[in-house]
Amino acid sequence: MRRIVIAGGIGAGKSAVGDRLRHRGFTVVDADDVAHDITKPGSPTLSALVDAFGSAVLGEDGTLDRAFVAEVVFHDPSALRRLNTITHPAIGVEIAQRLAAADGEAVFAAIPLYRPEHRAAFSVDAVWSVQVSPETAVRRLIDGRGFSESDARARLSNQISNDERAALADRVLWNEGTIDELFAELDVALDDAGLVRG
Repeated sequence: MRRIVIAGGIGAGKSAVGDRLRHRGFTVVDADDVAHDITKPGSPTLSALVDAFGSAVLGEDGTLDRAFVAEVVFHDPSALRRLNTITHPAIGVEIAQRLAAADGEAVFAAIPLYRPEHRAAFSVDAVWSVQVSPETAVRRLIDGRGFSESDARARLSNQISNDERAALADRVLWNEGTIDELFAELDVALDDAGLVRG
């Protein structure tokens, strides 16, 4: 079974690609979903975050206040490093377990913060990077998710550039046009890979 990573920065369109792949019948392991699951109330990861950042990271219902954490870490590089040191190992273990449990001709892993070491760690066969220009990403974050411009730019500034991401990828899917155009690019990539489910 082939393992293919869908990489891409915030606002690039990874979620849309993941939804399309699921619609086509493929299993998609989404790192964002994993991050939510490993920080549920009572989890060791959430306890470690409270130890590191204080109880202010918890909402009134005892769940992780993601908006508060994002506000802190995306304007403080040292806090972001601390967050990543706590969460990334647990996310990696869970992604590996979900990939191993998948069946079918291919499984996809949506990883926004893809790094070179993931190729070996997850036995990846190919990396497809979904990319947009920084200005398009900012506009989509403002229009689609309600971000302020400064917050959107702060998020992007904490991620690698399109050139760096493309250098790590085997294929780039550009998402500057319509969703149908993105899906057409994805369908060509699937056909080229000989993956025809759905």
